[in-house]
Amino acid sequence: MSELRAPRERLLALDVFRGATIAAMILVNNPGDWGKVYAPLLHAKWHGWTPTDLVFPFFLWIVGVAIVLGLGGRVASGAPLGAVAHKIVRRALLLVAIGLALNGLGFLFEGLAFFERWRFPGVLQRIGIAYGVAALLFLRFRPGTLVAIAAGLLIGYAGLLAYCPVPGLGAPDLADPARTIAAWLDRSVFGTEHLWSSAKVYDPEGLLSTLPAIATTLAGVSAGLVVTRAEPLERRIAALMVGGVALATLGFVWDWFLPINKPLWTSSYAVFTAGLASCGFGVALWVCDVRGWRRVVEPFRVYGVNAITVFVGSALLGRVLREIPVGDEPLSRWLYHALCTSWLSGKPASLCWALLWVSAWYLALRWMDRRGMRLRV
Repeated sequence: MSELRAPRERLLALDVFRGATIAAMILVNNPGDWGKVYAPLLHAKWHGWTPTDLVFPFFLWIVGVAIVLGLGGRVASGAPLGAVAHKIVRRALLLVAIGLALNGLGFLFEGLAFFERWRFPGVLQRIGIAYGVAALLFLRFRPGTLVAIAAGLLIGYAGLLAYCPVPGLGAPDLADPARTIAAWLDRSVFGTEHLWSSAKVYDPEGLLSTLPAIATTLAGVSAGLVVTRAEPLERRIAALMVGGVALATLGFVWDWFLPINKPLWTSSYAVFTAGLASCGFGVALWVCDVRGWRRVVEPFRVYGVNAITVFVGSALLGRVLREIPVGDEPLSRWLYHALCTSWLSGKPASLCWALLWVSAWYLALRWMDRRGMRLRV
């Protein structure tokens, strides 16, 4: 079992880093026009990465840090491990259920026919599974064993991608989205109609690629163990930065042999993004908890304390606005034209809508924060 220690201080940086990550997720998920988006706000088409490709792994890495800061205090205070494990499983299943419900919103507007193409994988589903597995492993194993498990997941997954033949297609080809064992498994289990509609032959939150996503979360757990060490905060920040640079370098080199690829969540991608997340969190710790620049980071803190709320709420509101008609167009398009394209055009107008969306949600979250409202799963 991991050596559990109650956190000695409440770290503002965790809420701020989580808030910056979820705000970026809301920004890139809500352009005014998907055909007019600046390149850094889009995912890489296949191999490679953009800033947008850092958002999801950063969030899972943060989940890992939060596991240590949250569960460490409970177990150190004497909470029974069985009761803690029960809460972990319940929370993980609830996240998966909410994700499935979000994917199933189409039923409200399209009826029973929608179930023929209801997407089963998703972002919240992956968060729930990665959180549940990583948290249970954290309760059971020591830090060194957790590192070994993460390494085993990454090396094993890399081997499967590179060498496992694809039934019916032959040798794997990572340049072809359909010709990987991960894509074949998604098609075999879910069927092509229940995968991400923009891909059909694979799902970016599919089954096999969840294994390296768990490793990403375990990397956050390891960082959380560093953060809770009984030593000056500056030394802990230095350890995070050094480890982050080492991981990012390893991922960069691994990319020469196994391309960095977000849809496949390749092992090089998992290592590379975990390293960048560690460095980013180190910077956040220095800004928030060493320098104490609280006013500068306050908007991100507001986002961070209600991260799941804004993710779910944004998806719900976006779907509702797309279904309410105003004349010959949806309400969302009417608002976009009234607020953005009436005085801007092209990519600036599309970005304007995304920024307005993020700002409007900040006002809602700020209202909740001032009233002490925390909607947690």
